[in-house]
Amino acid sequence: MTKLSDREWAVLGVLWDLGGAALGEVTQALRRETGWSRNTVLTYLTRMEAKGLVSISKEGYPRLYQAALSREDCQAQARDVFLRNVYRGATGDLVAAFLKEKPISGEEREKLRHLLDEMEV
Repeated sequence: MTKLSDREWAVLGVLWDLGGAALGEVTQALRRETGWSRNTVLTYLTRMEAKGLVSISKEGYPRLYQAALSREDCQAQARDVFLRNVYRGATGDLVAAFLKEKPISGEEREKLRHLLDEMEV
């Protein structure tokens, strides 16, 4: 999978949230965030289909557009790229940087401790 652009994330986000939709629904959802016209949305969906990011049901009318990849798979790939590029694969450094920037709640701290205990770190 290639790195997703911000615009591809926006399109996929709508498709994940809607569980797939017709062009009009996708356009309406994206218009609030992007201001894109119907033609712009159609262009993105068509290009994203060619990249294997979107599937288009060609049976029936209107055509239905769906994300061809799960949100979780895309998030995992983005995390991996970010971790490798920014932190040279050092997960601990990434976590430490986030914790220094923004403290976590007591509940989040307990969840993190539990996760680390389960991992036997």
